[in-house]
Amino acid sequence: MYLAGKQVVVTGADGFIGSHLTEALVAHGASVRAFCYYNSFNSLGWLDTVDPAVMREVDVFMGDIRDPNGVRTALRNASAVFHLAALIGIPFSYHSPDSYVDTNVKGTLNVLQAARDLALERVIVTSTSEVYGTAQYVPIDEKHPRQGQSPYSASKIGADAMAESFFRSFGLPVTTVRPFNTYGPRQSARAVIPTIITQLHAGADSLKLGSLHPTRDFTYVTDTASGFIALAEADDAVGRDVNLGVGEEISIGDLTAAIMEAVGRTVPIDTDDERLRPPASEVERLLSDNTLATRLSGWGPRVPLAEGLKRTVEWFRHPENLGRYKADIYNV
Repeated sequence: MYLAGKQVVVTGADGFIGSHLTEALVAHGASVRAFCYYNSFNSLGWLDTVDPAVMREVDVFMGDIRDPNGVRTALRNASAVFHLAALIGIPFSYHSPDSYVDTNVKGTLNVLQAARDLALERVIVTSTSEVYGTAQYVPIDEKHPRQGQSPYSASKIGADAMAESFFRSFGLPVTTVRPFNTYGPRQSARAVIPTIITQLHAGADSLKLGSLHPTRDFTYVTDTASGFIALAEADDAVGRDVNLGVGEEISIGDLTAAIMEAVGRTVPIDTDDERLRPPASEVERLLSDNTLATRLSGWGPRVPLAEGLKRTVEWFRHPENLGRYKADIYNV
């Protein structure tokens, strides 16, 4: 299907990836309804920072992904839904696992049920590379076993299985998109790259970090957004789980060195015990195989890590952006 001229819904549009995807869909010619988490502050999250000219093209719907009636209302008259609304912080999932089941599993079920009843043409469910756990082999393709190494990853495994069941049981046209570690402007400080950059920009004498040896495969956020769109338009992706990743890994220690070079400050690194995950929960290695995404949709990453880090560091240099972060506390 082609999204240009179609009504599409983005759940979690107020978040990091969701706000970038909303911008990309508007530029692509889609009519976008942004499903944002209701709050008494009338905050639209990161959409509040998007160009007003773009936002004039966006229909904002305030709701809660845990409410099936609100989800159904938001999806009426839509042709496609990109489901990104989720709880994503791994450390917080140790603290409040019930909320992850309610939001990630039941929230996904609400989207699937409504999309089925309303006969949407395409449903894109957002997964995560965390469902693979520590790599048993690399590069990780879509056949890799799932390992619930945190309550967060377990909830996403459950959501992915629910999406698969709706495809197999009811023929719902679902594609499960599995981004590896996305980064870029607007990412929350619960992620490692903003954590490093904000501490450096705030003038910290040393960096407080967790483990430095795990490796990750980082994808710049505009590449992730373009991957979502490409897979939504790829008919052969229906019923499939599809990785979105660059296919290159870097250790957190080497990543930190690269960021310090980009920022122009080199400081010592202190291990903060609070930031260390339980040993059996830490995902030691992630490296994607993006062959399927390329074969199905022609997608491929365009922004190299060095360029993406440069763009991200520059975004954080602006006081109005940096001022949204609290570099002196551990953001769970």
